[in-house]
Amino acid sequence: MTKMTSKYVGGLRTENTHLQSGNRIITDAPLDNHGKGEAFSPTDLLATALCDCIFTITGITAQTYNFSIDGATAQIEKIMNESPRRVAEVKIDFDYSMCNLNEKQQTIIRRIPETCPVSRSLSAEVKQTITFKF
Repeated sequence: MTKMTSKYVGGLRTENTHLQSGNRIITDAPLDNHGKGEAFSPTDLLATALCDCIFTITGITAQTYNFSIDGATAQIEKIMNESPRRVAEVKIDFDYSMCNLNEKQQTIIRRIPETCPVSRSLSAEVKQTITFKF
């Protein structure tokens, strides 16, 4: 079981530690919500987690089927709803153009977002717009 700690350090900032590795993540409230915007906000991490989960499952799949996605990139956009304040949409544009993937590999990758645990954990009210460039 993965365990983490979180500490509120003041100024709308938290410090989070992954206990097994000791890695740390700082969060800061965004500019549009009383913060300094100097680090990822908690909702930025939610959007990034969706992207990283899809990349991780894709990486596992690539290892299983002996192809590489090394160097693939993604652009992430988080769209907030004001009332109630929540993430309304996460847009992710994946770019695998440097990976030289065949049609079968591309088809496999296009199906991965629906199997991602983060995707499955988000409310149906959070629109997930995922595109791929091959």
